Amino acid sequence: MSKEKIISVLLVIFTYIIATGVSYTLFSQKGFTQNTTDSASQLQSGSEVTSNDTLPKTEECPLNGEKYSKKQREWWEKHRPLGIMIENHIEARPQSGLASADVIYEAVAEGGITRFLAIFYCKEGSNIGPVRSARTYFLDWISEYGDYPLYAHVGGANTPGPANALGQIESYGWNLYNDLSQFNLSYPTFKRIEQPNGKDVATEHTMFSSTEELWKVAQMRELANVNKDGDSWNKDFVEYSFKDDAKETDRVGAQLIHLEPWEDYKEYAVGWIYDTTSNVYKRENGGKPHVDKNTNKQITAKNIVVLIMSESHANDGYENNVHLLYRTKGTGKAYVFMDGREIIGTWRKDGRSARTLLSDSDGSPIEFNRGTIWFEILPTNGVVNVS
Repeated sequence: MSKEKIISVLLVIFTYIIATGVSYTLFSQKGFTQNTTDSASQLQSGSEVTSNDTLPKTEECPLNGEKYSKKQREWWEKHRPLGIMIENHIEARPQSGLASADVIYEAVAEGGITRFLAIFYCKEGSNIGPVRSARTYFLDWISEYGDYPLYAHVGGANTPGPANALGQIESYGWNLYNDLSQFNLSYPTFKRIEQPNGKDVATEHTMFSSTEELWKVAQMRELANVNKDGDSWNKDFVEYSFKDDAKETDRVGAQLIHLEPWEDYKEYAVGWIYDTTSNVYKRENGGKPHVDKNTNKQITAKNIVVLIMSESHANDGYENNVHLLYRTKGTGKAYVFMDGREIIGTWRKDGRSARTLLSDSDGSPIEFNRGTIWFEILPTNGVVNVS
């Protein structure tokens, strides 16, 4: 190696060390690490937008069809969709903020452990996490949400090869624009909460954020509802079709959906129990009711969509070959559950930014109930039992 190259490498290392030291000092002075006793108050935005039951609900959320007031629509039309990576490791439970998302995607991140991509647009989440790292297939799903969708995460897979999520983010032109990596952002956008659930956990389970802080960063980067060129985020966005709930007399009775992304990984098995009266599906996580820590209530969804996709290892040389790939583009089998009914059909996605379209056995587009849509991604050998 030449003398000039050696000097360049040393300068890069020196700059990194200085930057790391400055960041640590700033975070320490600003209370970057919070304890569980004051985390709730410090993460509350103070301006959370909620649906006012006294106002007519006439406005349809473009992501999931749920109806809100005109006042709330005026609020959501000032920003663009935001996707946040939330983990599902046992130590991360109960998570915070999943109940506030409009749409959620769940797939295995590694070792049978699933991870969530929660999409926020029509509602706000004041305390969200634990936030974890990016995976390549989640990039394909967030790419469906229009021009430069916001994507929040803590680093990501970066081994050269097909699972290189961080390299892909840069190649898409997202780097430092709509990409909201904690590696490039500091307090108060991201906050570390020690003992988030009243017990000691590994450091990777302690990073939290809020939609308010993340949308603030987007505003500073000239990414509100329009980008710096004046283009609206939804100019090419494909909305799903929505319908009202089936009448109670037309709803099917008891229904239990049991899913296992990886067979016999019982801690990550998913149960959805249909409630006829409220017409929602109540979620179980690892055999227990899945509760959102923010609400202390069991998580529910109006629509459950199971996408069957080919799963493979990336073979990128990473330790234990844990990085996964899913064939997110193309077509495959799909199960859709709503109103207590099961629809067996197909999914189709023509490209990274193309919408995942759902159709029934006759090829007709599926109309969803108004409310949360939860996508469960299972490999071809995953378990789907309905009773």
